[in-house]
Amino acid sequence: MSPPPTPKTAETAEQRRGQRLLFVALAMAALLNFPLLGTADLPARLGGVPVLYLYVLACWIGVVGLTGWLVRRGR
Repeated sequence: MSPPPTPKTAETAEQRRGQRLLFVALAMAALLNFPLLGTADLPARLGGVPVLYLYVLACWIGVVGLTGWLVRRGR
């Protein structure tokens, strides 16, 4: 068994988690910015749903899942 984390180790872990969450937020902003969003703006449909809507939904689901995983992993 490992010893309980010291306050300094806990602070470092919190800072690291905050940095990772900031990266996730910046990645979401980049994914929903024009150049990448424009690549999904196609006249095609998948299952009757426009590709752009599916792209935005997939990005959102990915960010929610990744954020949840990062937050729960530290506990």
